[in-house]
Amino acid sequence: MQFTTLTTDFGTQDFYVGALKGALLRRVPSLHLVDISHDIPPFDIVRGAFVVANMWREFPEGTIHLMGVNCVYQQDFRFVVARYEGHFFLAPDNGLLSLLFSHLEPNDLRNLPANPAEHFAVKNIFAEAVAHLAEGKPFDALGEHAAPLLERISIQPVITPTRIRGTVIHVDNFENVVVNIRREVFETVANGRPFSLFFKRNDPITQLSGNYCDVAEGEQLCLFNTADFLEIAVNMGRAATLFGLKVEDVVEIVFDAPVSIAN
Repeated sequence: MQFTTLTTDFGTQDFYVGALKGALLRRVPSLHLVDISHDIPPFDIVRGAFVVANMWREFPEGTIHLMGVNCVYQQDFRFVVARYEGHFFLAPDNGLLSLLFSHLEPNDLRNLPANPAEHFAVKNIFAEAVAHLAEGKPFDALGEHAAPLLERISIQPVITPTRIRGTVIHVDNFENVVVNIRREVFETVANGRPFSLFFKRNDPITQLSGNYCDVAEGEQLCLFNTADFLEIAVNMGRAATLFGLKVEDVVEIVFDAPVSIAN
C-alpha cells in the first residue's frame, strides 16, 4: 500500500484540497491518502515544517509526504523532491525543506518539472511526481539535480551555564504552548539542578510534570511532549489564552548556580 501524506495551507473551505486529491487518485487510484493538516496558517513554512517534522517518522519507509505550504508561483520559483531515510518529501523550494532537515545529500534532491503558466501548478506537479514514485520508477528520473536549496535558519535557544532562553514555536489546538527547547538540551544544562521557568509576568514554574493530570485542573505545568519539546500547559485549560503567549514570545529557564565545595 502506497501511503501519501498531505500537509498544506489550502484550508478546507475551498476546492483546492479536493482538486489535489482528485488529481492524485486519477493517476494512481490505489493511493492511500492521509490528511495531516490543511489548516497550516497561509504561507507559514515554519509551522508546516514543525508539523511534518513531528509526524513523518511514524509512517513506513516509502511513504510520500506532500507539503503544499506557501506554493505561490513566482519567477524562478521551483518545486523539489527530497529522498531521506527511505521517505520522499515533495515541497516548494521556499526554505521549508531546510527547516525540516539540517542536511540533504545533493544526490537525494531533484527539481520537479513545472509549467509557470498554470494557476494551480502544485496540483499537477505533485500528482505527476507521486505517480512516478508510486509506480516504482527510478528517483533519478524525476528531474534534474536540484541546485542548493533556499535556506531558512530556524530560531535556536540561547544557552549559558545557568540559563536557557527559548522561543515559542507552536501553539496547538488545545492551546498548549510549545517552546524550542528540547529535553536533551534541558537535561544537559540542568545537570540535576532546580530550575525556574519564567514567561510573561506569571509566577514561574519550578517542576517538570510527566503528564497534564499531575497537577489539579486549572493549574499550570510544564512537561516535555511526545516530540521532546518543552511545553507550557494548563490542565483542562488554554495556556496560550490564559497567559497571553503566542509564537515568537520569549521563555526563560533559570537554573540554580552550581554549588562550590570549599577545600
